[in-house]
Amino acid sequence: MEITTLGIDLAKSVFQLHGTDAGGRVVLRKRLRRNQVLEFMASLPRCLVGMEACGTSHYWAREILALGHDVRLIPPAYVKPYVKRQKNDMADAAAICEAVTRPSMHFVPVKSAEQQGVLVLHRTRKLLSRQRTMMLNALRSHLAEFGIIAPKGPFHLAQLAIALRNGEHDLPEVARVALLGFADQLAALSEEIKSLEAQLLAWHRQSALSQRLQTIPGVGVLTATAMAASIPDATLFRSGRQFAAFLGLVPKQNSSGGKERLGRISKMGDPYLRTLLVNGATSVIRRITNAAGPTAIWIRRLLEKKPTRLVTVAIANKTARIAWAVMARGEDYRRPAMG
Repeated sequence: MEITTLGIDLAKSVFQLHGTDAGGRVVLRKRLRRNQVLEFMASLPRCLVGMEACGTSHYWAREILALGHDVRLIPPAYVKPYVKRQKNDMADAAAICEAVTRPSMHFVPVKSAEQQGVLVLHRTRKLLSRQRTMMLNALRSHLAEFGIIAPKGPFHLAQLAIALRNGEHDLPEVARVALLGFADQLAALSEEIKSLEAQLLAWHRQSALSQRLQTIPGVGVLTATAMAASIPDATLFRSGRQFAAFLGLVPKQNSSGGKERLGRISKMGDPYLRTLLVNGATSVIRRITNAAGPTAIWIRRLLEKKPTRLVTVAIANKTARIAWAVMARGEDYRRPAMG
């Protein structure tokens, strides 16, 4: 039995394997427990291994690469067309085995443990920020029930919490105790978010790629570190447009018969990176009023004809293309010269 291509359907406990030989004949269908996978892979001669890109796939890709195999990660959406009839583990593994051999297939670069660690910082910060927003809204609404209204912004609520602690507002004691508990948790969340941002800044300062990305207008430390950690090899994308399409910043197409019909952005790919780029584009628009240069002129002309939100997405698309060029060519961002 000589396996040249192997598809692995990852799971929490039981993995399904599907192997074919050089002629495409099926020579292996096997189920393995999680703790049996690496031992089995170590016993196989070098082969092409395909897996769907998911939460645990980068760990397994690194481990199987270390055993000498050629590992490719495939976006799940690209595997689906190869699933025959009913969906089950065997059919999924067979589809992965088929998809990984296609010459036109797009693959996901394998992330290092360090890059995954940086992305854990980002995801943790995002979760804590969302929890802080929920708690701010809850505290504001509870205070409003007693006629206490605070101006918008976390700072004003923090000042109000200090006033509550000093007994400046007439509140039932049970409500005061509960609301001060909210305030303590908010303070703890804010400190934890600051700590995570400090760790991201420290990683940014030792990453040459992240520092190059930050030179692009609309790209700050958060966007630069997230992009540097999410895209291990930008050369896997043929062009900046393909990278923008990967992020979901290009219009959906419904074209036929030579007629182009373009819709809203596809929202494919990484929603976190796309959000960061759009937020960065929003900050660019806010500073564009008196700016000079070809980019500023282009943005102001767009704003005269198009809604602001549409323009921010267009800027985010342009930023993504520039970021691809910076990553793929290993060069610093160069501002366009005045014509």
